[in-house]
Formats: sequence, C-alpha cells, structure tokens
Amino acid sequence: MAEYHSIRELLEICECGNQKIWEAVMEQEAAESGLTEEQVFQKMERMYEAMRLADENYDAELRSGSGAAGGDGEKMRAYNASGKNLCSPYTSLAMEKALKMAESNACMKRIVAAPTAGSCGVIPAVVLSYEECEHVSKEEIVQALLVTAGIGKVIAENASIAGASGGCQAEIGSASAMAAGALAYLQGGDNEQIVQAATFSLKNMLGLACDPVGGLVEVPCIKRNVAGVMNAVAGAQLAMAGIRSAITPDDTIDSMRRIGNDLPVCLKETSTGGLAVTESAKRILEKISKKNL
Repeated sequence: MAEYHSIRELLEICECGNQKIWEAVMEQEAAESGLTEEQVFQKMERMYEAMRLADENYDAELRSGSGAAGGDGEKMRAYNASGKNLCSPYTSLAMEKALKMAESNACMKRIVAAPTAGSCGVIPAVVLSYEECEHVSKEEIVQALLVTAGIGKVIAENASIAGASGGCQAEIGSASAMAAGALAYLQGGDNEQIVQAATFSLKNMLGLACDPVGGLVEVPCIKRNVAGVMNAVAGAQLAMAGIRSAITPDDTIDSMRRIGNDLPVCLKETSTGGLAVTESAKRILEKISKKNL
C-alpha cells in the first residue's frame, strides 16, 4: 500500500481507496508492524481501556511529590456539579477529565502518553467525555483514536512532539490538534473537516513555550491540558461549521517545526525561561526544597 508522510498524502490515500482516515491509518500500521488490521484495532482498543481506567482511578487525595499538584480535578468536578459552570456539560466534563488525567501523571499514576505524558490529559478528556455525553460506541471511540494516531504520526515525522525540541506547542499543541481531529470525526465530519479541525487547533498553539517550574510536569503543564481541550473543541467547531483554514495542514506543521527550531533553549523544557523563572516559581521551588530537607 502507499505510505503517507504528510496530511496531503493521507487524504490522497483515503480518496483513492474510498477510505476514512482511521481506516487508512489502521491499514498502514498493519503493513508497518506486521500485525493484522484486527490486531491493530485491538491494540488501540487497549489504549482506550488504559485511558478509561486512568480516568476512573483518579484519586482526589493524592498529591505529587512536590506538593504542587493534586486535588484540582475534584474542585472542577464539584464546581461542575454546582450548576454554575460557564460551559456546556460536555466541555465542563472534558475540562474536569483533563485536570484529573494530568494530575494523575504528576502523582505517578498510570496514564497513556498521548502523544506525551505532559499532554496526557487532552485526548482522553475529549474522547471519553464525548463517549459519556453522547453515548457513542466504544468502536467509534477507538476509530477516533486511530484518527489521532494518523495526525500525530505526521506531526512527529515532520515537526516534533517533544517539548525539549519544539516547546509546548509540540506537546499540548500536537495533542490538541490530534484531539480536534478525533472530535470532528465523532461529530460526523468528513476527512477534510477532520484535518481542518486539527489545523485550526495547531495554528492556535504555535509558539507556545515549554517552561515547567523546577523541571516538573506540573506547573503550568497541568492547566495547559485544559487549554488544549478547549482549543480542540474550538478547532472542531470551526471545521464542522464549514470554515476552512487559509494555511494548509502541512504548511502549518512545517511552520511548527521552524518555530520550534527558532525558540530559544530557555523555552524548551530547560526551566530557564518563561514562567519557570518568575518570582512565583522561585517561591514554589523554595517550598519544594524545604519539603525535601
């Protein structure tokens, strides 16, 4: 079968084979891995189950080793339950799940790196909340996750999914783009709408610094997962409305690569710039230092 190394090539394969994106992704993964397509689907199904269990096993009492993370997911749950929340039931739930997943990562619980541990809350929050609110089948959610894999593959191959090389745009930005594509698929979007959703969401995250306080994936990383979720929803909404990006998906990904290369080292996971060197960050580090004495 033909391989894809760009979004354009992925769409061409889908058009030639009259396939949906998830089907083309599954087919190529089977060809590359030596697995059957059924085995590839089952492998992604296991990723879905791991995400679901990570969400179910959130512990509101847990705190990270630094003490800077934990409990906010429960605060969001309580606020959502109060009926005063500003967002729809779906987006409110997705914000809650993003916090919970990212906090679980900081507290050393089992998560799925999607595509990284630092951005682990975005995709699960988007798809699991949709499943819960819209009552779609597990099979549809797994198909949506295959969509995320296809988008993520192209980003990883042509740009980066690592904060150390591309800044946070490579982590939360990539996760948000992948999640937007999944959400557009679940909303019944066609292949073009799926990649448009991903493009909008990636464009919105370009230039985002990776500036973790103390080198820990906690501050500001956890809350950025929530931003990634809301950005994914915005991207999917734009695409489903029939709006098209003036910049192509592949040009957007290439821009992400160039921006990542241009970012100074202090904004690429070294904790030597941005939020990581603020007075607030210094106070957090002092508390951590005293705790570890």
